[in-house]
Amino acid sequence: MLSIIQDAGWPIWPLILCSILALAFIGERAVKLKRSRVLTPGLVNEAIGASREAVPAPDMVSQLAQYSALGAVLASGWRAINSNPRCTPQEMRAAMESAGREVAHQLERYLPAIATIASAAPLMGLLGTVIGMIDIFGSQAPAGALTSGNPAQLAHGISTALYNTAFGLIVAIPALICWRYFRAKVDGYVLEMELSAERFARHLDRLCPGRGGSRGAAQ
Repeated sequence: MLSIIQDAGWPIWPLILCSILALAFIGERAVKLKRSRVLTPGLVNEAIGASREAVPAPDMVSQLAQYSALGAVLASGWRAINSNPRCTPQEMRAAMESAGREVAHQLERYLPAIATIASAAPLMGLLGTVIGMIDIFGSQAPAGALTSGNPAQLAHGISTALYNTAFGLIVAIPALICWRYFRAKVDGYVLEMELSAERFARHLDRLCPGRGGSRGAAQ
């Protein structure tokens, strides 16, 4: 492997850096996007049961927010009611929607970087190949007659230049697969969180202090 890297020349080093970054980003997302870290099973039912009569104290709200990404969204509804004595259902839902957008942004962390590596790696490999080919043909006879050069050396040079293209594809293909996998996973999580948050928001509607006032104002 070391001999291949040496033969490929300096253009392969940016690809090696991209491969290291891609592995780091993919490993980090694989850990952070575990289902237990995003959607704790039964959390909505527990939150509804804990707030059946009234919104819990702030310490329990903070505890819920630390459970998972879904817990942070649900806790934002409790927090909105606790912090505003005249909170309306609309204000509570707006707080949950804002928390949901923040959580979705956190779930998408590093996905653009993985997509960029997947797109750029083949081009970087092609650039290395072109640079290698330029060096090969530039090393031939000054008159430009390829027949005056060494055919074996020319063939070796071409295969060496192609190492860059091959390595670019080796980096890009797994990065593209992982990006599409994580992208689909995040989209599924966001949808499930939206459905769970809507169910929880309907439960909290009756606990909002400003619920009656908002209805009276509407009338």
